[in-house]
Amino acid sequence: MANAKIAALLAEGQSVWQDDISRGMLGGGFLKKMVEETGVRGVTSNPTIFEKAIAAGSDYDEQIASLLSDGKSALEIFEAVEVDDIRNACDVLRPVYDESDGADGFVSIEVSPDAARDADSTREQVRRLWASVDRPNLMVKIPGTKEGTPVIREMLAEGRNINITLLFSIDAYRDVANAYIEAVEARLAKGEDIHRIASVASFFVSRVDTLVDKQLDEKIAAAGDADKAGLAALKGTIAVANARLAYAAFQELFSGPRWDKLAAVGARVQRPLWASTGAKNPAYSDTLYVDTLIGPDTVNTMPGKTMDAFIDHGTVARTVDADFEGAWNKIAALHAAGIDIKTVTDQLEEDGIASFIKSFETLLAGVESKRASLAGATA
Repeated sequence: MANAKIAALLAEGQSVWQDDISRGMLGGGFLKKMVEETGVRGVTSNPTIFEKAIAAGSDYDEQIASLLSDGKSALEIFEAVEVDDIRNACDVLRPVYDESDGADGFVSIEVSPDAARDADSTREQVRRLWASVDRPNLMVKIPGTKEGTPVIREMLAEGRNINITLLFSIDAYRDVANAYIEAVEARLAKGEDIHRIASVASFFVSRVDTLVDKQLDEKIAAAGDADKAGLAALKGTIAVANARLAYAAFQELFSGPRWDKLAAVGARVQRPLWASTGAKNPAYSDTLYVDTLIGPDTVNTMPGKTMDAFIDHGTVARTVDADFEGAWNKIAALHAAGIDIKTVTDQLEEDGIASFIKSFETLLAGVESKRASLAGATA
């Protein structure tokens, strides 16, 4: 029996995915409990999550030692332990996948972040990870960059489920949504199955406020008294406005004659997934980026603290499409204040790639350190 609050979200059309994974969660039955008792319907992972999991204790030491004896590199060792965890998580979520007829129950694995601008590397990694995990409820994460979008279309057309990550702008969202629709059309033209192809577009939320608020603080410091209040009122509002406008684009793209033709023969929408939904500013509600983005055909992937907070005191109501006009007005007011949302989202994409690359490098250094220490212990 799912938690009542999480079940209420599902009744509004929103699935909750857990933004965390570790071997301890799998071996100790924690993930199974989250699925069966809390109502979690998917799992996302990224290099930062695995960096913390591998460095935190000894859960991976036995496998790392075994791989070390086979002469594996740090990268090969990481990929082997990652694939095992993701495969096992897929098995835990498989009942959700089967019960929902392939609509939910997915586990995401990410290509290495240094491939974000390299289409050939991304393509090779997606194919390798898909074959290695070998589970129908896997999603492979590809950054929604200009370089990644053609690969997204290609991999979907080949029949692989794709989670498009690091989306910040409406334009980038439109590009990857169109790539999905084009891939479904290509499969249909070849007479291939389209019902089991699944994709989510991971639109990042809280990071928008983090950067915009910093820029607003600079404007406030330089503004006259008459303008300070108006600028301050924009703080903590732009991320939700930006996400709501992405949802408006979703409603536009997944309706009308073009989409209706595909839906009539079994195509599923590509759901917007709200990522980075933990509130980073302690002055804001810790459920801000959940309460305000609830609605049909969406996913919210939550860190554990955010999920606990929402279960405790979150509010369930359809909010994601409650005020598109207000969202546009917020973006217009931001522009009037001298802050361009495109410049913000371009910077966030670059910063996001750089952050994940740094985490990936730290992760490999940690694996190399464990590799060295375990080698010394067995010498």
